[in-house]
Amino acid sequence: MTGDVMAPLVLIYDRCASRNHRDLDLRLNGCHTYVDRMGWVLASGGPWLDRGADALTTQRPQMTVLLNRMRTEAPHREVVCLVHTWDRLATDHTHRLVLQQRIIEAGGWTCTTFGESDRYNLRSVLVGQR
Repeated sequence: MTGDVMAPLVLIYDRCASRNHRDLDLRLNGCHTYVDRMGWVLASGGPWLDRGADALTTQRPQMTVLLNRMRTEAPHREVVCLVHTWDRLATDHTHRLVLQQRIIEAGGWTCTTFGESDRYNLRSVLVGQR
């Protein structure tokens, strides 16, 4: 960090319908490694995980909690929802776009541990700045 620029605040999100959490643990480890590599700041209170039936529905209780935290933090600094892959938001493309739009409306943007992001492209489309 240089000058008055603060590193982005990262909120990690995942969902896991399975009782086997081995893959979840690997994904979360990947997220933590990515945050460290980027020099970002990890938000306290996370990760935000929707489990069991909540991981399979369009209503995601922990995503809602994450969005509320983003709304609180966004006026003060850049906020990022980090997922291991886009499928961690939703495997259905339309549902994923709806969740990404909710993140943008909360003042943040979404990034994967593979460096994919909607920071500029989707944000500009969704807010009509094509």
